[in-house]
Amino acid sequence: MEPVLSPSIVVIGASAGGIQALLEVIAELPANFAAPVFVVVHIGTGRSVLPTLLSRGGVLQATHATHGERFEAGHIYVAPPDCHMLVREDRIELSHGPRENHSRPAIDPLFRSAARAHGNRVTGVILSGALGDGSTGLMTIKGHSGTAVVQDPDDAIVESMPVSALRLVEVDQVLTARGIGQYLASMPMPASVKHVVVGQEEEEGATFIQDDFAEQENDRRRGQLTMFTCPDCGGTLWQTADGPIAGFRCHVGHAWSLESLLGQKSEQLEAALWSSVRLLEERATLSRQTAVRIRGSGAGPGRSGRVDDQAQVDEQRADAIRELLDVSLHAPVRAVSHGAEN
Repeated sequence: MEPVLSPSIVVIGASAGGIQALLEVIAELPANFAAPVFVVVHIGTGRSVLPTLLSRGGVLQATHATHGERFEAGHIYVAPPDCHMLVREDRIELSHGPRENHSRPAIDPLFRSAARAHGNRVTGVILSGALGDGSTGLMTIKGHSGTAVVQDPDDAIVESMPVSALRLVEVDQVLTARGIGQYLASMPMPASVKHVVVGQEEEEGATFIQDDFAEQENDRRRGQLTMFTCPDCGGTLWQTADGPIAGFRCHVGHAWSLESLLGQKSEQLEAALWSSVRLLEERATLSRQTAVRIRGSGAGPGRSGRVDDQAQVDEQRADAIRELLDVSLHAPVRAVSHGAEN
């Protein structure tokens, strides 16, 4: 028996600053809303009360999605912590697969799976957030004749995700969070449903990894080998083409957009520099203690002086790195327009 498909599917992605925007969207949806709503917000691995917040913020009931659950119109399904949420023809799949853009749940897997399973019936929404998760997924939705809606960057607490989507995708609507809710509440249903080939994300991921090893054994490989390593596992990253968006993936399956990889490398660099400060200060302290012991033993001043000099050099180097980190932290960020770089 063929599954009964709802006339429309709404998928929403948000990150930093996105919960307030999400509440504004949900508040505008009526009790008879004729579509299921799927929500991914970047959260940690601990307990989440997001469904409770969303249920209190509007008239629709929100719950954490469960694996194999059949979905229905007028209900909000929230990706649980530490799980990707995928949409199939008539049910939800949860996956503990590799992180994408250093996130699980990630927005792109939800958007891709919905587009492949429901084609032009999908409306994808990008709200406030950092970096660029969701942009490739929104592009997939547009590639399947779906609708792309983005929060106005001027209305977003953190504009990076909306700006990334606007730069890379030809969107249909740019609205305030409240305006998005009003648009969804009154959006027209597609006149006809285009034929959709349902993609199985897990099978595709496994095939990619298997092909990766087979091609390396035969000295062949899709994509281009880079000098970069995966921030999650340390494996070599291959750059893959996905329209105008540069993407990176290791053979384990961790996937990165250009923006998310840059952001994670910046975090790794800062962590490495602070680690250097710590090591230099520890060595300087140990050198000072050693010099005191040398002088206490009655040894000549030359030996203790050399150890003191090394401690001073280490302290100067630590101060220089601290100054570098402080300058980097307070350096102005060059503005990027919503369409292209200035």
